[in-house]
Amino acid sequence: MDSLPGRGLARCAVCGIFLPTGTVCGACLRNPPPFDATRAALDYGFPLDKLVHALKYGHRLAMTRLFVDLMLAQPVPAADVVIPMPLHPARLRARGFNQAAELARPLARAWGLPILLDSVVRDVDTQPQAGLPWKERSANVQGAFRVCGSVQDLRVVVVDDVMTTGETIAELARTLKGVGALRVENRVVARTPRPG
Repeated sequence: MDSLPGRGLARCAVCGIFLPTGTVCGACLRNPPPFDATRAALDYGFPLDKLVHALKYGHRLAMTRLFVDLMLAQPVPAADVVIPMPLHPARLRARGFNQAAELARPLARAWGLPILLDSVVRDVDTQPQAGLPWKERSANVQGAFRVCGSVQDLRVVVVDDVMTTGETIAELARTLKGVGALRVENRVVARTPRPG
């Protein structure tokens, strides 16, 4: 496992991108995102991209054990609840499961935190972010989420498999904070390195 890409790298405390020095990258200092912190176990690249693809599209749910173990190597979050990145109902029906929820369940158990599976819904069936140019991803997810339960004054951990540009997680954090969440921390298996 030590040979997986990005394992043990120093990262920006806010967006999780590789950062050789310091604790917050220049992009987050100049334009702070709506979320407060991100912890990524690895960089998204070979062979991890194949393993994530096997989980999401090959229904290899056994992969979650490896990913959860990698995520549990990070410090326990200072949080009140865990929320998995929601899927739109049409995508959930097509896939048969939400990979973020499959990761979030054992993480919440290990962290001793409640998991809110139905407190946030994805109302808009957005195009998959993976198929869009980086610059179009923010508009694609705008207004995609709705909070159904109370997160007032709660510190939330959002769990997802991959954080690419961070636009989806940013929109979810914006939505959560808009209804009173105090803090939003992201926990992801992998973070895509910035291009260039």
